[in-house]
Amino acid sequence: MFDGYDSCSEDTSSSSSSEESEEEVAPLPSNLPIIKNNGQVYTYPDGKSGMATCEMCGMVGVRDAFYSKTKRFCSVSCSRSYSSNSKKASILARLQGKPPTKKAKVLQKQPLVAKLAAYAQYQATLQNQAKTKAGNIAVSMEGFSWGNYINSNSFIAAPVTCFKHAPMGTCWGDISENVRVEVPNTDCSLPTKVFWIAGIVKLAGYNALLRYEGFESDSALDFWCNICGSDIHPVGWCAASGKPLVPPRTIQHKYTNWKAFLVKRLTGAKTLPPDFSQKVSESMQYPFKPCMRVEVVDKRHLCRTRVAVVESVIGGRLRLVYEESEDRTDDFWCHMHSPLIHHIGWSRSIGHRFKRSDITKKQDGHFDTPPHLFAKVKEVDQSGEWFKEGMKLEAIDPLNLSTICVATIRKVTQNFLLNGLTTSGKLAPLQHQ
Repeated sequence: MFDGYDSCSEDTSSSSSSEESEEEVAPLPSNLPIIKNNGQVYTYPDGKSGMATCEMCGMVGVRDAFYSKTKRFCSVSCSRSYSSNSKKASILARLQGKPPTKKAKVLQKQPLVAKLAAYAQYQATLQNQAKTKAGNIAVSMEGFSWGNYINSNSFIAAPVTCFKHAPMGTCWGDISENVRVEVPNTDCSLPTKVFWIAGIVKLAGYNALLRYEGFESDSALDFWCNICGSDIHPVGWCAASGKPLVPPRTIQHKYTNWKAFLVKRLTGAKTLPPDFSQKVSESMQYPFKPCMRVEVVDKRHLCRTRVAVVESVIGGRLRLVYEESEDRTDDFWCHMHSPLIHHIGWSRSIGHRFKRSDITKKQDGHFDTPPHLFAKVKEVDQSGEWFKEGMKLEAIDPLNLSTICVATIRKVTQNFLLNGLTTSGKLAPLQHQ
């Protein structure tokens, strides 16, 4: 950021119309570094002499180097120009990137032009720093790797089969260690995309640690990838699709007959089911769509529900934005099979508390979710002993999900209980199904 000026280049013979007195500019401290730009000499502030901002051009610089006793202007020209509102407006327009007016042309002397360029450079530097900072934050957020985390700590990940509600949860049984797949060969200098066969060394959820065939116990080129990704195929896919199988460059010298090697290695080995990619695609199809309206528990008052709109669907999980949220930030995440969400009109049908929306008319594009998409409550024979008001039971504390507390049934509706939690002698309303 350049902040000085060359007082010799300004015309000081004319009278000033400003309220400031015309004084000679104080000499600049000798210890400040000198910077030359297009024949003009400027100094760079060291931050020790105090800073000031010119009220005319907005230039920032060392306070001692500014003009006049009050240090309001960086030069005689800015002091004189300050009295003219039209000129001031023209300068501000120039700083904002707008074309200057005809009256502003008289101010286009070399020192002012240089200062404007310096100011623009200063603003560009600030923008670049902001972009760099934002980029670093994005990298830190996206840089987490499940594979590295599992490897470095020798952790064991819960298998996909433990989550029946998750994509592929019911058809993951055939995926295990030593299963062979065809994947892109990244250790190759060919200009076209080629593939090679790899075996699963370790599984962590949907992620698998793969090792190219031919590396034996060498883990130098092991890599993690998502088994459900579009580049993962069963053995035989390349032959059927006309894609080349090329061994990695690192081990090309190990065998002269790679075809015989693969036949020996793959005999009796397991691979992905032929319809694996189709199963993945089908498991990622969800009946809930954006813009659907639902009734969901009010996270601020757990004993009632309110209307929310599906904003996005990821892996069967819904991001629900409460309908009255104007900035779309008052959201609520839950799975599409969660007992916390219901079709529109559910609360009224069972006599449950419901917060009416201030929005009287449904917004364009929003529509009510069909009732058949929600998980149905199992029919229970209520002819014998059943829940009654005043009964005690154990229930999860909604304000501290890691604890179970004594609860009192406050109200019984159709397959739905309204409880009061007893915690340290205090009662809190709770939804518990």
